[in-house]
Amino acid sequence: MFSGSMVAVVTPMTEAGEIDLQAWEGLLQWHAQQGTDAIVVVGTTGESPTVTLAEAGELVRRAVMVLGDRVPVIAGTGTNSTAGTIERTRALAAAGAQAALVVTPYYNKPTQEGLYQHFRAVADASPIPLILYNVPSRTGVDLLPDTVARLALHPRILGVKESTGSLARVEELVARCGKDLEIYSGEDPIAVQSIAAGARGLISVTANVAPRLMHELCAAATLSAENANGNTPAHDAAFHGHDSCLRVLHELGAAATLSAVEAEGRTPAHFAALNGHAGCLRVLHELGAAA
Repeated sequence: MFSGSMVAVVTPMTEAGEIDLQAWEGLLQWHAQQGTDAIVVVGTTGESPTVTLAEAGELVRRAVMVLGDRVPVIAGTGTNSTAGTIERTRALAAAGAQAALVVTPYYNKPTQEGLYQHFRAVADASPIPLILYNVPSRTGVDLLPDTVARLALHPRILGVKESTGSLARVEELVARCGKDLEIYSGEDPIAVQSIAAGARGLISVTANVAPRLMHELCAAATLSAENANGNTPAHDAAFHGHDSCLRVLHELGAAATLSAVEAEGRTPAHFAALNGHAGCLRVLHELGAAA
């Protein structure tokens, strides 16, 4: 249903802390022009814990109005309350979202059975497909593959955004659930390897600042994975014969360096997120050398 580079888009705000709807519409138009494959509205990068339900509804409505049929809209609806998540999912579906990205309940640290029951209840009540979202470094709980495999059988659970940062986890999910579930990487540095391993695409933060490059990167990685020799290791297959992928990686490396320099107290938080992350640039260079 979804593939390619899906931006977890930031929510523009005024200095007074209100949603800047004019900037929002311009941002959406820019992403459509830059080739972004889907837009995640009010995900955690879009400050879902602090945006009210009324504000989230307006953001989704505006996104659907501006983008039309050009770019799909996914809404972040997860909270640490099952009832609250159901309410948010229904409301943002009514606003026009095509799917809901539902993060694991944070702070509560539910058991695996608790996670299963939570997601099952939300899926039972949802009028739109769900994408599970696993990011244990932020939520304090890890949605394990056994639980994902159980949830994959639910007809309304479409996919999972896997953000442990582990390629082995992505490979396990693809092997166990790939026929029933769409796997999406939630980690920009391993997006290429994840797509080579069978992921459908990337839900990206980097795409906030380099949407065209991330779209091209995911497209090149997908093409490489489709054309790769069956005996080629996944991490090499993504680059096999595709100079375009290497070019994008080099350009992303330059963009990351520029963003880090500009982020020294002079740009918005989504630029500053790249500041100091030499590891991202190192990975890009290593991937280039591997090609």
